[in-house]
Amino acid sequence: MAENDVLWENHFPQFFESDDPSIKQLINAAKMVNISAGQQVFYPGAACENYLLMLDGNIKAQLISENGREVLLYHVLPGDSCVLTTSCLLSGEAYPAEALTEQDSTAFVIPGKNFHQCLAESVFFRQFVFHNFALRLSSIINRIEQVVFKPIDIRLSKLLLAYNEKQIKKTHQDLAAELGTAREVVSRNLKNFEMQGWVLLRRGTIEIIDLKALKKLDC
Repeated sequence: MAENDVLWENHFPQFFESDDPSIKQLINAAKMVNISAGQQVFYPGAACENYLLMLDGNIKAQLISENGREVLLYHVLPGDSCVLTTSCLLSGEAYPAEALTEQDSTAFVIPGKNFHQCLAESVFFRQFVFHNFALRLSSIINRIEQVVFKPIDIRLSKLLLAYNEKQIKKTHQDLAAELGTAREVVSRNLKNFEMQGWVLLRRGTIEIIDLKALKKLDC
C-alpha cells in the first residue's frame, strides 16, 4: 500500500473507504506537505488556492491588531480542516487572518479546482465539508462568547487546567494570545494566583500548586 493510502486510511478512513469516483479523484489530486514549526501557512490578503486536511502537528489561526496584539481564533489539529480556508475557497475572498505552525506539521493539500469539482459532484464530500465548517464556526462563536462574557480570571484558570500539566511551559504572551487579551492582564491575574498560593511563577514556566483552588474558580 502506498504511503498516501496509509495516511488516508489512518486519518480520514471515510474517504479511503468511499466508492465515490469523485472522492477517488480528490485523493489522487492531494499532495502531502511537511511544514516546519514556526512557518507561516497563510497571511491576511493572501489568495486561497488549496483545501487543507491536517494529518499531524498543530496550526494556529490568529488575528494581529495594528499595535501587534495577537488574538487566537482556533487551532487546526490532526483530522481537522481549516475553517478560514474553507470559507475563502467558498467565497473567493482573500484570507482575513494569518496561520502559523506551532510544531512540525503534515497535511494533505488539495487544489482548489479539485475541491470545487468534488463539492459539486459528491454528496458525501459536501456533507463532510459543511459539517466540519459548522463545527469549527460553532467553536469560534463559543470562543467569542468566552472572551466577551467570561471574567478573565475564570478563563485563565480554565486554560491552565486544559494543559493538564503540573508545569506549563508558556509565556504570559502565549497565554494572552490564547485568551484574546493583553499580556499585562494575564501577568496581573497570574500574580494574584501566585499570591493566593495557587501557582508558582518562574521565567517561561507556570507551576500548578493548588489544582482544586483553580477548579473552584468556575464553580
